[in-house]
Order: sequence, then C-alpha cells, then structure tokens
Amino acid sequence: MHDRKRTLAAVAAVAAAGMLLSGCAGGGGAAADAKSLTVTMWGGAAQEGHVATVFQPWAEENGVTIQQDSPTDYAKLDAMVQAGKVAWGVVEAEPNFTETACEAGTLAKLNDEVKQAIAAAEVNPEFVNDCAIPILQYSFTIAYNTEKFPGAHPTTWAEFFDTEKFPGKRGFWKYATGGIFEAALLADGVAPADLYPLDLNRAFKKLDTIKSDIVWYDTGDQMTQLVASGEAPLVQAWNGRITQAAADGQPVANEFGENLITYDHVVIPSGYANEQLAQEWMVWFLSHPEAQAKQAEETGYGTASPKALEFIPQEIQQELAGSEAVNSQSVATIDYSYWAEQYGPVTERFNVWMAQ
Repeated sequence: MHDRKRTLAAVAAVAAAGMLLSGCAGGGGAAADAKSLTVTMWGGAAQEGHVATVFQPWAEENGVTIQQDSPTDYAKLDAMVQAGKVAWGVVEAEPNFTETACEAGTLAKLNDEVKQAIAAAEVNPEFVNDCAIPILQYSFTIAYNTEKFPGAHPTTWAEFFDTEKFPGKRGFWKYATGGIFEAALLADGVAPADLYPLDLNRAFKKLDTIKSDIVWYDTGDQMTQLVASGEAPLVQAWNGRITQAAADGQPVANEFGENLITYDHVVIPSGYANEQLAQEWMVWFLSHPEAQAKQAEETGYGTASPKALEFIPQEIQQELAGSEAVNSQSVATIDYSYWAEQYGPVTERFNVWMAQ
C-alpha cells in the first residue's frame, strides 16, 4: 500500500524473482515445489518493496524461488484451506482476521523457533498472536493539503472535525477498522484509555456532525488523490502513502498529532505444503533487523522489530511508525481483539449509516 521511491534495481529484482500465480488465486493450485515459497500481499509498489527487501535476499541465501500473488483475499484463503489445495504460503493480512482465522484453525500455528525469534527481536507482544507476526507498522494520521493549509492545519481529531475553523471535505477509509470510530470518539473528548470498547452510539452521533462533508476512499491511490487534489484537503490517512506522495512532490503532509498506531500481519494458511519453509522465512525475517530497515526505507512502513531502527536514518524515522518521533505523538493502538469480535456487526451498522 505504501512505498518510497524504489530503485530500478529493486523493481527488477522483484520482477525476476516473482511470478503472478493467477491460477492459484482461485484456490485450485498444485502442490508447492519443494524449494518455492508463494508470497501473497496487497499488491502494487508496496508488495514489490516488501519482496525485494525481506523475501528475495532470504531466497537467494537459501536457494528458494519466490512466487507471488495478489491481492490478499480472505474468502479465497478460506476456500483453499477448506478444499485442501493451499497455494499461498506467506500471506499479509489484517490482525482482526488473523485472530479469528487462527482460532478457527484456518492458519498454521507458529513453531517454537519463530516464537524464540519473536522474543529475541523484542517484538511488541500486542502485535503477535498464535499464528501471526507483524510485517510492518503504520499510523492513521491527519493528512493535509499543504497548499490549502500553508499555515495552520488540524493537529488533533477535534480540529479535524471542526469544519468551520478548517473548511473543506474530510476523507475517510470506507472500512470499519480503518480508525474512523476511534477518531470520532477522540474528537468528541473520549480519553484514549477509555476508547475500548467503542461507544458506537456516541461515535455515530459525532460522525453525523460532518457526514455531509465526508468523502470516502477504498484504496491508497484514491486516498492520496483526494488530499493532493484538494477534493478532500483533510484525510484520515495511512502515513506511508502520504510520505511517499510528499517525496514524489505532491502537496501533501502528515500531521502525527494524536496518530493511531496499527500494523499488518503475515500468516501461513493451514495445509500449505511448504509450511516449514514459510516458518524458516519468519525466523530469518525476525532475525535480520537490517533487512527490516531496508523494507522500511522502501515502503514508508515501520518495522516489526524495534532493533531495526538502529539501521534507519533519523530523518526517515521522523515519519516512521514505531519510532520515538511518531510513537511519542500517538494516542492509542488499534485494538484488534475488539475488532475480531465486533467487525461483523459494526460493519453492518456502518454500511446502513453510510447509505442513509
């Protein structure tokens, strides 16, 4: 989803190493080759950056062929596992999904070697479950158009909701777990420590106050275009995409005041033929902070291990989730245990509210 400027060499390496397994996406792929690993992520430039920095170097060291598919699709993953024809090896997924899928037996449990590597890498225990490790961290920030707001801009969610002081449309991700309810409650004065369980009645009441000014986005490209064009000069954003757009010369910037920390997982579907190989990659990933640092510089996403920050220049850390510069301004971490339980009913209510 998020990426910095990539070198041609990195992109070429990914192109040479990866294959798009369109036939596998439907869940009917053949058994994996003994020395191949299929990586499935959200696609685009971010996937290229991930594969080039934290998959391909491991593959070259171990004589493994990296194959690719995209995007992650939870229904397809479930169908593969149920059919016993699992073509995906390491899959990027959201923590609310991984928690419920792990409990359902859809995902392979982490082995002892991976658990030891997690501890050695000093990964935040909140970012791990029995089947998943973090691949990255990011923040939900207040992104703003620097031409529309050359001086003062919102630095809190209360100011983000103040359309009189800061006029213009507001952009939100059309997704229940995308931070919209947390932002609304913070804007309404709820203390960060009291966010969960979410007071949904209060959140919807606050959202009603700016409903006519909301513009929805589905993808990172749409999000960036909204704020860069000025159509929605203020957007609740994924910080990495805004960092990349700013580096590309677009008139956008992140405000990290009251940012919300979040993260993505990688998991192994149950029944994958090369599960042991996938677990070995996890150990390598966790044990190579310098590779995680390269991933962060390529993608604009924070690292799984805090040890990787030692390899990242301070100027880059200023916009990197997981760094002191960003975390010191954060108000909360998205509670995916809550969302694992509430995603279905909240999404249903959210969809009805949007349609009204």
